[in-house]
Amino acid sequence: MNILKTSLDGCLVLEPHVFTDERGWFFESFNLDKTLALGSDVRFRQGNTSSSIRGALRGLHYQWPRPQGKLISVVRGEVWDVAVDIRRGSPQFGQWTAVVLSAENKRQLWIPEGFAHGFVTLSDTAVFTYLCTDTYQPQCDANVAWDDPELAIDWPLKDVLLSPKDAAAPRLVDIAADRLPEYWKR
Repeated sequence: MNILKTSLDGCLVLEPHVFTDERGWFFESFNLDKTLALGSDVRFRQGNTSSSIRGALRGLHYQWPRPQGKLISVVRGEVWDVAVDIRRGSPQFGQWTAVVLSAENKRQLWIPEGFAHGFVTLSDTAVFTYLCTDTYQPQCDANVAWDDPELAIDWPLKDVLLSPKDAAAPRLVDIAADRLPEYWKR
């Protein structure tokens, strides 16, 4: 597996070794021993799969006070995936990184705890999977406006489909400090 750093400390792009022959292809999508590269304490507790149509934008979501790290991949189609550092006190607070994840490139994105996450579907449909370091807790569910002008995320699609929750999400500056994760030096 190749591990590529992004512009945000801790967010990593994982490129698995893919083995192909006349029958098709194979790659290791998860290996507990190799998660040590993500951080020594990474343990996944929940897996999720979603399907979205072109233009569906989900995000920017996070959990607090029980944050989730996420290992993201796409098994069908293509998405533009975004991570935003929302950790109070972080030197990269409010900065974002993005990567195209697709069934074709087989890349994965590791998003550590304390980051907001979102994606927009670029293909006609996409099937999106992710492993989480904690279970979903409805009372911890939170989000940031996908189009927050201070974040200035350069989404590749402007005409997007949003859930009512995502359409009403607050700007980062309007979220109380005690509802944001704290930065801790790794």
